[in-house]
Amino acid sequence: MVFSNFSLLFCLLLSSVAILLINYPVKCDDDEKDSLYQGLNKYRASLNLKALTKNENADCLADKIADQFKKQPCTNTTGANTVPGTEPQFSNYPDLLTKCHLAISNTRDGIVMPACVPDLVPSLVLTNFTKSLYSDSLNDTKYTGIGIGSEDNWIVVVLTTNTPAGSFAPYTSNDASLISRAGLIYSSVLLLVGNIFLL
Repeated sequence: MVFSNFSLLFCLLLSSVAILLINYPVKCDDDEKDSLYQGLNKYRASLNLKALTKNENADCLADKIADQFKKQPCTNTTGANTVPGTEPQFSNYPDLLTKCHLAISNTRDGIVMPACVPDLVPSLVLTNFTKSLYSDSLNDTKYTGIGIGSEDNWIVVVLTTNTPAGSFAPYTSNDASLISRAGLIYSSVLLLVGNIFLL
């Protein structure tokens, strides 16, 4: 009898917890990214532009950059008020590229667009991109791909192109070898020129 009352109580408690969990909305980074991705493509469709395709490598870089921004407060001088191309520069940008297996040569034509929106309210996030200086880049047909990352109140959009200099294609071991050889050749030439001037 005691065991059956305990079982019944346990089942009721478990059911109550399950109902609470089902009804409790969970905010997920992927929801923010998907909402912005869909919103930006609807915006582009309204301008008769092709949809941006997801680029996993650009996603990686956007996540790494959003992580760098997370400690910065939202102010009138951060986020979408930033003129494209003048975003804060990170001294560890080469490291961020390396973490995403990217080379600067494959990212040169891309653009990074950070925005700070308290609580990342979806409608405000979309407006921060479509009704700001960033809209010029979003309206540009040369951009064909997108990566999105978010952290705290920051969301970062990275636009890519279909050119080699903006594809965000990961570097291969051949690229790393080529970069190493180019660095070796460059260092050797500098050493040689330095020695000539010393003579």
